Amino acid sequence: MPRLCNRNPRYCKHKASGQAIVTIGGRCFYLGPWNTKASKIEYDRIIGEWLAAGRHLPGSQIPDLAVAELVERFYDHAKTYYRLPDGTPSREVENFKSALSLLNRLYGETPAAEFGPLALESIRVRMIEAGWCRRVVNRQTDRVKAVFKWGVGKQLVPSAVYESLRCVSGLRTGRTTARESDPVRPVSDADVAATLPHLTSVVRGMVQLQRLTAARPGEICSMRVGEIDRTGDVWTYTPSTHKTQHHGHRRIIYLGPKAQDVIRPFLMKTDLTAFVFNPRDAVAEMRQRRAEARVTPLSCGNVAGRNRKRRHQREPGESYDVSSYRRAIARACDAAGLERWHPHQLRHTAATEVRKHFGLEAAQHVLGHSTLAVTELYAEKNADTARSIAARIG
Repeated sequence: MPRLCNRNPRYCKHKASGQAIVTIGGRCFYLGPWNTKASKIEYDRIIGEWLAAGRHLPGSQIPDLAVAELVERFYDHAKTYYRLPDGTPSREVENFKSALSLLNRLYGETPAAEFGPLALESIRVRMIEAGWCRRVVNRQTDRVKAVFKWGVGKQLVPSAVYESLRCVSGLRTGRTTARESDPVRPVSDADVAATLPHLTSVVRGMVQLQRLTAARPGEICSMRVGEIDRTGDVWTYTPSTHKTQHHGHRRIIYLGPKAQDVIRPFLMKTDLTAFVFNPRDAVAEMRQRRAEARVTPLSCGNVAGRNRKRRHQREPGESYDVSSYRRAIARACDAAGLERWHPHQLRHTAATEVRKHFGLEAAQHVLGHSTLAVTELYAEKNADTARSIAARIG
């Protein structure tokens, strides 16, 4: 196996001409008289452009660059650019996958310089045929545009390609055959209460805490013991990672007395980096429940724990993610005979309650939004006020 090397191409002397030379990708670049300041400046310039292009030659030197190669280079960039503070890839990397796979499958062999608006519309039609809702289609279409925008910035694609793609406007409500997604509505407290008995104590604590704090599901899942400041009457939770962190925003979640009572049993861990809500604790509790519900005497049948798989396909991790949190709630809803609801609805329920009692601006601060317009999407208007006004003056 060849040895991997991350060193830059060397500054060399071309003996026949006496010039400085550097070879990149099999192509020779003459830099001027050897060992002069001007030649070294030229060397630094070429190497700088080569590094900025991801250790590839600029696109002006690759006129027949295919879409598949552009996608490959962009995906390598995305895996290093869309990262969380701990170094792991963010969810945006996965979001790009479906859009890029469709782009690759349909136009992978097409020269990137020839990709145009009609090709983008063709991809969008395939998204609609696949059953994607209008908002998802628009977001994924924008991600395809982002690939070519990045390619322009790296001089891999002519700027005219991206400018033409910008002319493809997003799908509008009522003017497309793409289906509309159902709006996220608050879940009733009665449905939440009926679901709680069918959850493990770990997930039950997550649901109750999210309902009280209006936190995002991801903020509840990623909560660590050391991120909670327990000084004062109101505790504060400052997530190390959150949705708007890359915009330079700071997120603080306040935990009142009720929230403190919910989370206190989970804070007995000595490791400050440990996750507050651990799926392994939930699995252990589930097995304990099954053992207590056992009807067969211990002297008969299988010995407790004997028929477990030695090597599970998937071992429980150290923390929940939004998907596993949502699936746990869905299973509990099925067991309770209720229509399924998901954790994002808890945030809407809490936001609506805050707006009703304290106003829209208070809901904005609790939710951590930078503008009231975004809060409007989460906190539903209270119709009682409008109804009382209509009864008096209407």
